Amino acid sequence: MTEFDPERFENKYAEYFPELQTAYREAFEAMNDRYDSELVHGIDQQILNESEPFYEGDGQFRVELPENPTDRVTAIVVEDEKLQQVLDIYVSTIEEELRAVFGFEDGGAGDDSEGGTGESHQQA
Repeated sequence: MTEFDPERFENKYAEYFPELQTAYREAFEAMNDRYDSELVHGIDQQILNESEPFYEGDGQFRVELPENPTDRVTAIVVEDEKLQQVLDIYVSTIEEELRAVFGFEDGGAGDDSEGGTGESHQQA
């Protein structure tokens, strides 16, 4: 676990790049275990590759997506509602992993303790 400094996070790609990679990788692996791997890969490569995490304060992170994110997924055929649902869960999972990597809660997406979303995820 890395000691977190909100001021250093402003320059996140220089200061915290390995930690960001870890959070995104852990989220990808968790999502890939739960949902259709082609859909998860499409979201990862066509939407999240241009996302940006921000620290909101009080141990909370927000992942900003590019404009019209669901329009970017062209490599697979998927219903809009399903794509949006899986994307929302994926973003929440990344935010959970960021909190875990920076020590704001125990465990990450695979942890069913109180720090998680409390949602029950089914194979999409």
